[in-house]
Amino acid sequence: MALVLDEPNDMDEAFEFNGFKFIANKDLLAQAQPITVDFKGVGFQIDSNLQMEGGGCSSCGTSGSCG
Repeated sequence: MALVLDEPNDMDEAFEFNGFKFIANKDLLAQAQPITVDFKGVGFQIDSNLQMEGGGCSSCGTSGSCG
């Protein structure tokens, strides 16, 4: 699971919290709930119900955290 810049479409659910707008694909959201997104000073940590295969984030090599 990753955070990326995107525009919402008909297949997305949009949420706004503390001035940040989050968009998630409805099907992925149903599989991943609950999802938490925490700002860690230099990046975001995403935790969800999904089981990551292959180590998670390719840029940092940790499951569920890229920041």
